[in-house]
Amino acid sequence: MTEVAREGADTVVADDAGQATADTSGQAVVVAFGQTMKTLRVRAGLEREEFGRRIGYSASTVASYEQGRRIPSPRTIERADEVLDAGGLLTVWKEQVERAQYPVRFQGMATLEKECIELLMYDALIVNGLLQTEEYMRSLLGMRRPTLTQETIDQRVTARLARQDIFDRQPAPLLGFVMTEAVLRQRYGGKGVLRGQLEYLLLIGQKRNVEIQIMPLDCEDNAGVNGPFTVVTRRDGNRFVYSEAHAISSLEADPEQTVLAAARYGIIRSQALSPRESSQFIEKLLGEL
Repeated sequence: MTEVAREGADTVVADDAGQATADTSGQAVVVAFGQTMKTLRVRAGLEREEFGRRIGYSASTVASYEQGRRIPSPRTIERADEVLDAGGLLTVWKEQVERAQYPVRFQGMATLEKECIELLMYDALIVNGLLQTEEYMRSLLGMRRPTLTQETIDQRVTARLARQDIFDRQPAPLLGFVMTEAVLRQRYGGKGVLRGQLEYLLLIGQKRNVEIQIMPLDCEDNAGVNGPFTVVTRRDGNRFVYSEAHAISSLEADPEQTVLAAARYGIIRSQALSPRESSQFIEKLLGEL
């Protein structure tokens, strides 16, 4: 997928058949980074406890990093490089390690999010990942079948939260979200989790570069019946369409398809409640909890 994001090929699809090799490759990157960090730590004469104290983590977390069981954040990699006086031997891994924290089917999209000037998103199943609270994320990931390990859940939560830096980026990209009412009524994790999620939507919706719109259940027309999708416009003007279902995802760059997807999103947006009406609708849902 990363090649699609950078080179503009027509379509790439990642599914279960091709994911095992790619996931193994990502794990190999994390393991190689961990071995490199351990070698540099031992060379510096630091025990795990002391090294962990200097970078702000416990010895057990350092062991998880070195054994490839946990993926460090870019900031942690930078700090480790500094503490170990590695001269860039660790930071050179930063991009590869960061990419490895995402499921392989999402890696191309994650790259595009960092390069976009506009994101237009339609969701009909769950709240978009960019808008999720940590509690909502953990509820969703905890319901996955087959089940995920706690370390995998923690890793994916960290990665998803890091993506939300997009809201504070300058220059600010234009971000449009349309979601169905059903998404906001599903009590994943319980009433408390949903309440926090709705409150967060109201908060993010106040940002000047963000539009959040709701498609009511009683709306008789909805051009989004084909399912969720995202239209991404990169800084160079190229557009992409990302969609995901079950364990299969598609990232497409064909000009005709991206134009049609953008037009479809425009129709969906016109059929949904306005941003102001949507805020009032979310407040109403909060009052019902």
